[in-house]
Parts: sequence; C-alpha cells; structure tokens
Amino acid sequence: MANSYFQFKQFRIEQGECAMKVSTDACVLGAAADIEEAQRILDIGTGTGLLALMAAKRNTSARIEAVELELAAAAQAAANFAASPWAARLTLHAQPLARFAATCPAPFDHILCNPPFFRHSLRSPNAQRTTARHTADDTLSFPELARFASDFLTPVGRLTVLLPPPEMRHFEEAAAQAGLWPLTRLVLQHRAGSKPLRHITAFSWQKQPAQQHDLLVKDDVEEYSAAFRTLLQDFYLAF
Repeated sequence: MANSYFQFKQFRIEQGECAMKVSTDACVLGAAADIEEAQRILDIGTGTGLLALMAAKRNTSARIEAVELELAAAAQAAANFAASPWAARLTLHAQPLARFAATCPAPFDHILCNPPFFRHSLRSPNAQRTTARHTADDTLSFPELARFASDFLTPVGRLTVLLPPPEMRHFEEAAAQAGLWPLTRLVLQHRAGSKPLRHITAFSWQKQPAQQHDLLVKDDVEEYSAAFRTLLQDFYLAF
C-alpha cells in the first residue's frame, strides 16, 4: 500500500485522498521543466499539488495556479499548498478546465500537465483513479488541453506535458491542430537499453526540429544514475 505522504526536502505531499500518488516520472517533469523565467505558471490536473509545489520551490518569484476537477484531490492539494513555505504564491481552482477557461484568466508563461493518458484501456472501477489515468470526453481530452494552451499561453509561453511515447504521438497531433509544436523532448528510461517509459515534451509556437535528450533513472548496478541524482538533488531526501 502506498504511503499516505511523500516527504521532500522542503515540503511534504499528503496523498491519502488522491487516486494518483507521487511518481518518479512526475517528479522528473517537475524538476526538468524550463520554468525559471516564467512569472505565471499553471498546473493542469494538479492532483496532490506536486508539480505546482515543485515549481514554487524552483522559481521563487512566480505566481502559480493549479486546476483540479476531482474534489477530494483538490482539497488535498489545497492543504498541501497551505502547509508549504510558498502558500502565498499558490492558488487552487477546484473545477474542470473548461469552467476555469470561462473565467478568462490572464495568459500563462508556462503550463504544466501530467494528463490522463490511457485512451483505450480498461477503466478502473475506482472512479477517482479513472479520472486521473484515462482520457475521455468526461475528463480531460488531449484536444481540450491543447486548445486551452493555445488560448492561454503568452507569445513566448510553453506547455510541458508528460505522457507515454504512444500517447505523446496522439497529443502532438492535437497540439499541431492548436498551433503548438514540440520544442524539446526528454526521453525517460528506467535503465540503458530499456523501453522508454515516458516522454516529457515542451511545446511552443515555434515550428522547428525538437531537441531530444535521454535520462536514465538507474545505472548498470541499479543505483540511481548521476544525471537523475543531479536533477532531483534539491528535492529527494536521499540525495
């Protein structure tokens, strides 16, 4: 059974009420996204609030907003925000993305999203877990996410998304329809030679060849790789 919390160096994620717990790939997204120059950041589908909190830790001046439609998760994220050192810069919107869009928020410099990604697989009997893991018309679809980013990114803004490689290909199609193109791609692998686990892709308005980089979680002796340690050293207690 997963722990009811995950302790980072400067904050704690309570996750007992959330369907999706803190994961390695989400931590990589939070640590790798290029948010240093952003002044307004949005985390779509924040869940526990992990990405928003990592952004607040990394960027000490940005205002960060988060959207979460599942009410239990939203309440937990709000509590995690309030207990963090950056509560004054974090805002939680407990509503679907479409309702948030209807409020016409100011444009964002960076949008982060670890979206639902099982498009055709068997749904979980756990409704919360289904909402978190499956893209469908009643949750958050790829076209909806791409259209929102197109409507609410600044001219130099970026959208960074984490998905399995096959699903990322589908999302890239939706993003292209919305006028957004891959800028960078981080390929996350468990170890050298293993099947890629996730793609973390940053999208922008510029159409150009994407710069690709690889990141191994473990090295040949099953220790965390040097690159992984460097990326997460400001967050993981073990590093």
